[in-house]
Amino acid sequence: MANHNELGKFGEQEAVAYLMSNDYEILNQNWTFDKAEIDIIARKGKVLAVVEVKTRSSLEFGLPQDFVKPKKIKLLMKAVNEYVTLYDLDLEIRFDIISVHIENGVTQIEHLEDAFYNFD
Repeated sequence: MANHNELGKFGEQEAVAYLMSNDYEILNQNWTFDKAEIDIIARKGKVLAVVEVKTRSSLEFGLPQDFVKPKKIKLLMKAVNEYVTLYDLDLEIRFDIISVHIENGVTQIEHLEDAFYNFD
């Protein structure tokens, strides 16, 4: 497996651990529909959190969350609509980004709630 794949997998594991420690129930990981993959689908109370995880070992080219582009956001929205329909859910949907930055052996996690709120 390539180093970037291992880094991404590590970041997703860290994000899951973070969410669980903050009282989220993990419903699915790497859920796919059509061309979209949702990294984590989690529930906390009446909120369905659709979480995109971005992991980087360097901030040289920008913050991890800066790499979530409009095309990806549209795919996530399409996928979560299918997920909600498939499982007949009546929950508030929130799109989050969890940024995982690893530098000098130290892992930093930033959870951005409602990250796509102003997206058109």
